Amino acid sequence: MARLFEAAGLPDGLLHVLPGDAGPGAALTVDPHVAMIAFTGSTAVGREVGAAAGRALKRVSLELGGNNALIVLDDADLDVASSAGAWGAFLHQGQVCMTAGRHIVLESVAEEYLGRLAKRAQGLPVGDPYTGQVALGPLINERQRDHVDRIVRETVAAGAEVRAGGTHEGLFYRPTVLADVTPSMPAFREEIFGPVAPVVVVRDEDEAVAVANDTAYGLVAAVQTGSPERGRELAGRLRTGIVHINDQTLNNDAYAPFGGTGVSGNGSRFGTQSSWDEFTQWQWVTFREQAHAFPF
Repeated sequence: MARLFEAAGLPDGLLHVLPGDAGPGAALTVDPHVAMIAFTGSTAVGREVGAAAGRALKRVSLELGGNNALIVLDDADLDVASSAGAWGAFLHQGQVCMTAGRHIVLESVAEEYLGRLAKRAQGLPVGDPYTGQVALGPLINERQRDHVDRIVRETVAAGAEVRAGGTHEGLFYRPTVLADVTPSMPAFREEIFGPVAPVVVVRDEDEAVAVANDTAYGLVAAVQTGSPERGRELAGRLRTGIVHINDQTLNNDAYAPFGGTGVSGNGSRFGTQSSWDEFTQWQWVTFREQAHAFPF
């Protein structure tokens, strides 16, 4: 990345890349020469970064985790909706903060959506991306693999049904679809950060909104519907920083302000004009041609 900036003409000394673990990051967070901290990562680490920056009275931008809802209404095109659900849940092995972690589907179309989503999951090739055309590669490490597998196993033990996947070889986790998931189960409550699509069935739009909002996270949501106006009305009831109507949760654009609410971030935004506000400091300057006296 540094070489790309160098090739683009960035002056020397403006960008420094420091590889390392938490040590360099912790040191920079409290260093008095650093005026602002922007952190992208887990909510747990974000709390630590925010606390350290707060003690130093530094500006801080936190882009943290998500447990994002993909809502499928009863007038949605289910072939398109299941495609959006598969892409949103399984792209990059689900290791994206914007992954569709909760598929909330109206009961009249739930079984058909589950069938289509499971069929897509079963057809996705998993393997080493350097050796062939695969859709999913490995999870980042064994700890994350075990985290994903624990959530799947505990959710199944609590009464959910595996419709696809649920197994792994090494770090390669099969794209997994879980049916009969309820809000009390781990796959609903936790950020999985893996290729797992928990499907929750609801009666109507009101319950869909209530279930979608039943989380401390608030990054992104998506709504699949045959009526854009219906989707727009529902979007206004969702407690997230971003809502996509007739798209999937991973939709992102550098020209749009990006950021979440709740434990997904501290309300900061970056992208297009919002980056100027986020990463610069306002200064109010007044000017008179001549100084003048005051009553005192």
